[in-house]
Amino acid sequence: MDLRRLTQQSAVEWQIEPHGAMRVPGVLLATEDLIRIMDDRVYHQVVQVATLPGVVEAVYALPDARGGHGFPRGGVAAFDAEQGGVVVSGGVGVDIGWGARVLHAGLNVAHLLSYREALADALHTRMPNGNGARVLRLTGRGMDAMLRGGARWAVEMGYGVPADLERLEDQGCMAGAEPSQVSELAKTRQLEQMGTLRAPCQYLEVQRVAQVYDHQAARTLGIQLDDVTVTLHCGSHSLGQQIGADYHQRLAAAAERSGILLPDQDLACAPLASEPGQRYLGAMRAGINCAHANRQILTHLTRRIFARLFPNVRLDVLYDVSYNTCRLETHEVDGQPRALYVHRKGASRGLGPGHPDLPAAWRDLGQPGLIGGRIDAASYLTVAPASNRDRAFASACHGVAPPPNLPWMERARRGLENFDVLRRLGTLVRGPASSGVVETAPDAGSDFGVIMDAAEQAGLARRVARLEPLIHIKG
Repeated sequence: MDLRRLTQQSAVEWQIEPHGAMRVPGVLLATEDLIRIMDDRVYHQVVQVATLPGVVEAVYALPDARGGHGFPRGGVAAFDAEQGGVVVSGGVGVDIGWGARVLHAGLNVAHLLSYREALADALHTRMPNGNGARVLRLTGRGMDAMLRGGARWAVEMGYGVPADLERLEDQGCMAGAEPSQVSELAKTRQLEQMGTLRAPCQYLEVQRVAQVYDHQAARTLGIQLDDVTVTLHCGSHSLGQQIGADYHQRLAAAAERSGILLPDQDLACAPLASEPGQRYLGAMRAGINCAHANRQILTHLTRRIFARLFPNVRLDVLYDVSYNTCRLETHEVDGQPRALYVHRKGASRGLGPGHPDLPAAWRDLGQPGLIGGRIDAASYLTVAPASNRDRAFASACHGVAPPPNLPWMERARRGLENFDVLRRLGTLVRGPASSGVVETAPDAGSDFGVIMDAAEQAGLARRVARLEPLIHIKG
C-alpha cells in the first residue's frame, strides 16, 4: 500500500482523510511494515465503506487487515439506525459467526507427548472433518430450535454442560434470531454439517503454553507454563454462506429502492429500519447461533476423544468469541452514548475490564482473545486492555496472516517443502487432503508476533501467553 495516501497519527495509527463521497475518515491501526504489505484493496474498501449512509466516527482496518468482498477482512465499521444507517452483508462475511473457542486441558505437555501420535490419529479419525464421520442429522423442527438456541440448545441436547455457557459470549445464544428468515435451502445444506470441521479454514489445534507474559492474567484464567490447550476454529458452515448468498440481491434491491448508490456491489446493504434490513439481521443472528452450537458440539466430541487417552482430564472452556458479526451496541461518540450496529468482519469484540456485557468469569479481567497463526506459527492468548473501549468500537483482531510473499507461494504449490517445515517444527498435521494443508499454511517460519506487537501498541489487546501448536487437525 502506498503510504503517501495516508496521514500518520502515530506509529500504529494512519488516517485516510475524507475525500470524495466519504462521510468519515478511514483509520488503519498497524505498523508501517504491516501497512506496506497490505494489498491495495484494503485502502479502497475502507474508502468505499466510509461512503455508506449512517456510518459513524471512522472505518477501521486492524493490523491483520486484508482485502475481502466489500469490507476488508479485519475491518470494523458502525452505523446509526437513527441517521439512516445500513446493514451490510459484506460487512459480516459469508461464514457468519465464525470464531474461536479455547479449551484448557489441565494437562502438562510432558504427559501428553508420549500419546501425541495416538491423540492426533484419534482426533483425525473420530472428529467429523471431511472423513465421512457424522454426528447427527437435524430434522426441520430441530434445525429451527438450534437456530434459536445456539449453544444453549446444544447443551440441552447433551453436548456439554451448563457451566460451559458461563464463558461464552451471549451465553452461547444471540437474542433476536429469526429462523423463519433463513431459507429452506440454507437449512437443508446444514442438516448434516453440525459438529463438523469443514475445509478450507476450519481446524482444531492442540497447543502448549510456551511462554507466559502476564502472570496475573494467566492465574485468573487458570493457565500456566507447559499447560495443554485446545483451540477450535469454525463457524456456521453452509448455512451462513447460503444466508449471505440469499440476501445479497435482496439488500442490493433495497439499496436501490432507498436511493443508495453502492460504490461496489459487494457492499449490498439495506437501511437498518427497513424490512429487508431487519430480515437479514434475524437470519444473521440465527447464523451466529448455528456457529455457537457447532463449536459446542465439537467441544463435546473433543472431550470424548481426549477421555479415551486421558480419563481424568477435563477440557474446561477458557473462552469463546465470534468474528463475522453485526451487533447492536452502545458506544460513546463525541462524548455521547449512541446505539450503533457494529460490523466486525474478521474481528471480534474486545471489551475491556468491567464492561457489563462480559461474562462474569471475564468481567474483572477483560475479554480474552486469540491472535494467531496456523500449523507452523504460534498463537497469542490475549485480553482486552481497559483502553480498548475507545479503540475501533472495542474490537480486537484475530491474526490472519499478511499476504505471503511470492517465492513462498511457489514453494507452497509444490507442497513438499511445506511438510518439511511442519515436520521440523514438530507439529503433527492431519487432514482429509494434503493440498488443503498447503493452502492454509502461512509463510514458513513466520511468527504472528508482528501482528501481536501492533495490536498491543494500538491498545487493541494485551498478550497473556504464547501457544505453540502440537497437533493440527484440518477440516
